[in-house]
Amino acid sequence: MLITGTHFNYYQVCKRKLWLFANEINMEQTSDLVYEGKLIHEESYPQRSSKYEEVELNGIKVDFYDVKNKVIHEIKKSNKVERAHEWQLKYYLYIFEKNGIVDVTGILEYPVLRKTNAIILSDIDRETIQNMETEIQEIIENEECPPLVQKRICKNCSYYDFCYSTEEEE
Repeated sequence: MLITGTHFNYYQVCKRKLWLFANEINMEQTSDLVYEGKLIHEESYPQRSSKYEEVELNGIKVDFYDVKNKVIHEIKKSNKVERAHEWQLKYYLYIFEKNGIVDVTGILEYPVLRKTNAIILSDIDRETIQNMETEIQEIIENEECPPLVQKRICKNCSYYDFCYSTEEEE
C-alpha cells in the first residue's frame, strides 16, 4: 500500500485511527471538525491559488507548493496535534527529495491562531521516517485493529463514535 501524509499524521496521533483509515473505514466525511478544517484550508489564503500550486506526488498531496522559493505550505486548523503535523510535513519534504526535488523547506500554517512554524528535514528525520514507514506498513497490514487507547483528543476525533460505541462510560 502506498503511504500518504494522512497515514503519517494518523501514525503520530493514534495507531487505531491509522489502521481504520488504511482499511477504508472512513469517518471523516461526516465530521464537522474535518469540514471546518477543509473550509479553513480553502478560504484562508484565497490569493494563493493563482501564485502557488497544489501538488500530488507519490501518494502525497500538499496544500500549496511555492516552486520559486521551494517551500511547501501545509495549512491546519489547530495545533493540538502539532507533532503529527510536523511529521506529516517532514514526510512531504522526504517524498519531494526522493523524487529529485531537493532543498525544499516547509511551513506549517495555523491561520486561525495566526501562527506559523518553519520545518526542515534533517538526516535524523530521514532515518526516523524510514523506520516509521516500516511501522506504518506493519500496522496497516495487520489483520487486527489495534486496541483502543484512550487519549484526551479522542472526543474530537471523527472515529470517536466508532471506537466508543461499545465502551461503557465510567
